[in-house]
Amino acid sequence: MEFLTGVKPKETVEIQEILAGDYEGKEVKVRGAIHNIRDMGEVAFVILRKAQGLAQCVWEEGKTEFDLRELKEESAVEITGVVVSEERAPNGFEIRLKTVKVLSEPDQVLPMAVSKYKLHTSLEARLAVRPISLRNVRERAKFKIQEGIVRGFRDFLHSQGFTEIHTPKIVARGAEGGSNVFRLDYFNKKAELGQSPQFYKQTMVGVYDRVFEVAPVFRAEKHNTTRHLNEYIGLDFEMGYIDGFQDVMAMETGFLRYTMELLRREYKKELDMLEVALPDVSRIPSVRFDRAKELVSEKYSRKIKNPYDLEPEEELLIGRYFKEEYDSDFVFVTHYPSKKRPFYAMDDPEDSKFTLSFDLLFKGLEVTTGGQRIHDYREILAKMEKRRMDPEDIGSYLMIFKYGMPPHGGLGIGLERLTMRLLDEQNVRETSLFPRDVNRLEP
Repeated sequence: MEFLTGVKPKETVEIQEILAGDYEGKEVKVRGAIHNIRDMGEVAFVILRKAQGLAQCVWEEGKTEFDLRELKEESAVEITGVVVSEERAPNGFEIRLKTVKVLSEPDQVLPMAVSKYKLHTSLEARLAVRPISLRNVRERAKFKIQEGIVRGFRDFLHSQGFTEIHTPKIVARGAEGGSNVFRLDYFNKKAELGQSPQFYKQTMVGVYDRVFEVAPVFRAEKHNTTRHLNEYIGLDFEMGYIDGFQDVMAMETGFLRYTMELLRREYKKELDMLEVALPDVSRIPSVRFDRAKELVSEKYSRKIKNPYDLEPEEELLIGRYFKEEYDSDFVFVTHYPSKKRPFYAMDDPEDSKFTLSFDLLFKGLEVTTGGQRIHDYREILAKMEKRRMDPEDIGSYLMIFKYGMPPHGGLGIGLERLTMRLLDEQNVRETSLFPRDVNRLEP
């Protein structure tokens, strides 16, 4: 009888262990994929790809017990060799090979040269063979930085007393309403893929006061733009006992400050590789929706066309204005018109045509939508009646207000959009591992 007692001790070492330990002149065993082979004749450089980066190995004729001609790029191998300092090598060391053991090897030639520093191919070409193109070090770096954003979100909110929750994505009715939903046949019942965890977030405020979730969000809009996806990752939180929607904005500012510092400290290699300059988030300006429109109209001689919403061009100009005037890449635009906000958004008591809500623009792109929610049962019923909505359609959601809810608010952040702007990419598909849009369902 064999019993498992935890993680098995391993004979192999990782790049970080070599960097942190005293391995100079010592023999190590390492596993990884052959990223590139540079044959110089009697000597060859075999570049090993690991999760932490690249390791340079040196094959020497007569010293390495393996025929170099039998080695293929993308083979999974186990090597043994001696660690030697080498400033010109990735991570400042190389491994002088003694043995190479092939664990597996590819059957076909790669469809693109992933070992190149930059993939000089179109986005569509890279997406068509996404499992392969992601092996490129720069492509991988994007998603390590994205990992850092999610880490920052989770770590910061945990430090602020939030509880992480996991809500269903198969729902009876979307939180946003409308026709842009993916409909399902759920055991002969009508169902949808969730547009937002909004109803569940609010429900759980009555349980834990402060909650957050990192999960997929589905939108069935037939967009084919550089900023829209039909499935994306939402960073959502909801917080109770707020004094106003400004508390939500302040919490997001805290998250951004924490996250930028985390990226600066622990993701420097990836930031340098992609030449990313982190934005200053020490102070983020805010401006009312109507005033933002006026400022842009006055400075850039642009006629206000839609008084109820911001057009993409307008968002870009607002971002440009606050960069030029306040040197800020971010700006909160507040008090959106009630006509363009969901029924649960709290109206401004001073002018019910506007709501206590906001968007956060990052370099002229909306990356966050949030605000204060209605918490009074009679008030939410009155707003639904005004919009000719049937309360019976969302009875389980309205239940929470019948039995009392604190003043609360929250937001949703589009992870891919935030990453896109941070990396100065031009298409949100660049920052989605396996993007889903109107045309793409594979890989």
